[in-house]
Amino acid sequence: MTPSFLHRAIILMSGLTLALAIAAPRVSGQAPKEPDSIVLKGAPIGGVKFEHKLHVKDRQAKCQTCHHPSKPEKALKSEYQKCTDCHTKTVAAPMKTNTRGAFHDAVAKKGTCVDCHVAEAAKGKKPPAKCPDCHKKEHA
Repeated sequence: MTPSFLHRAIILMSGLTLALAIAAPRVSGQAPKEPDSIVLKGAPIGGVKFEHKLHVKDRQAKCQTCHHPSKPEKALKSEYQKCTDCHTKTVAAPMKTNTRGAFHDAVAKKGTCVDCHVAEAAKGKKPPAKCPDCHKKEHA
């Protein structure tokens, strides 16, 4: 190898290394791809198939409705974490709300899901309104 070729190769490799170092944080920091649907498991009456795409695209729900900002007692690890990353079946400090409580209260009269479904019904739409409309044994 000639010194000129070796010199060019070193410069090229250095440039590529620099380009990768600059681009890597942007690529790794991209938001994860939205799922079309997810199954929320753990409820004794059956899991809930949550149509993510339907809620975000068709119903125009804001991401922050479910993926709310972190609380001082539990900082986010990423911008759009799963509900169950913080809200576990049994409340573990420093959290104060378990999984069920994150979606609706004990009698399903209020909460993230129920509040939205009630608001949609008030607009004349027909969202799921009864427990078995969402909770299905086949999704357990």
